[in-house]
Amino acid sequence: MSNNSDIRSKRKNAPKGLLDWLYTDIAIDLGTANTLIYAKGQGIVLNEPSIVALNSHNQAVAVGHEARLMHEKTHKDIRTVRPLRDGVIADFEVAELMIRGMIKKVKLQWFSSTRKMVVCVPSGITEVERRAVRDSAERAGAKDVYLVDEPMAAAIGIGLNVHEPVGNMIVDIGGGTTEIAVIALSGIVHTESVRIGGDELNDDIINYFRRNHNLLIGERTAEQVKCMIGSAAPLDEEIEIQTKGRDLVNGVPRIRTVSSVEVREAIAESVNTIIESINQSLEQTPPELSADILDRGIMLTGGGALLKNLDKLIRDTTDLPVHIAEDPLTAVVRGTGEVLENLNYYRSVIS
Repeated sequence: MSNNSDIRSKRKNAPKGLLDWLYTDIAIDLGTANTLIYAKGQGIVLNEPSIVALNSHNQAVAVGHEARLMHEKTHKDIRTVRPLRDGVIADFEVAELMIRGMIKKVKLQWFSSTRKMVVCVPSGITEVERRAVRDSAERAGAKDVYLVDEPMAAAIGIGLNVHEPVGNMIVDIGGGTTEIAVIALSGIVHTESVRIGGDELNDDIINYFRRNHNLLIGERTAEQVKCMIGSAAPLDEEIEIQTKGRDLVNGVPRIRTVSSVEVREAIAESVNTIIESINQSLEQTPPELSADILDRGIMLTGGGALLKNLDKLIRDTTDLPVHIAEDPLTAVVRGTGEVLENLNYYRSVIS
């Protein structure tokens, strides 16, 4: 922790190059649900949904928040596309358009270019998928592209010294994937990558409404239900909300009341899969590192860490301390930004 503080102080006092103002070096958390961008020397400068609105000629008409407002409300001449699925690029061309659009939003001057770009990727992706991320970043204008695994970026982002010979377990629950990793000595000792995240929970809620309420709800409504009353374990006081959708029997709009108990039932299978993966990782962890985890606990990052009582469920299941990172939504991009600011120091964690 103290080492990271020393690095930051040295960075702030480091002299700037004469031509640095011509460039906007950036770090990107290219997430399934949201894309966050960290600009060198400025911090987090963008946090927007990973979605693009295209016209009939496949040209981008909106990116991020503007495209999200159009989602599920478009006509035949406009469609919205989420180019990432399960943490990886599913649509190469649209991903490039999205990255270009996001970078354009954060450039300091119209003539500035991106010299260095650090992009975090799920630890479980294939070499082909890594190549797709690198190619998209290069085609979007970056001259030098570096990749860092999401759990490593999350660990750095929450202030852990990843170079130490000490074991840390990170569980990063994003929109498309859950990354579970044991980190020590600048490397990932063991990792489990489960293609279940916030999007899967949304799908679970949509399917539950269809089966049990004969109500068709949209993706955005499911997200709202999850954030408002979703939980992994029973709440001290259960909650009910009213939800709007289309009645599947007669096709007209309807309102249904849904409780936190029902939502918990809807997402239980996906949550249990995440818990099982954490247990599998603990079983595969070397004993000396297991002792470190017993002392230090499990760190939760990513948007999924905010699911009510998830930390309690993991604690009850594993009998280990569980900590939710401060501002878990930005932990990965903060770590990716730290790598960008100190590329030489973190050379061993990038590829």
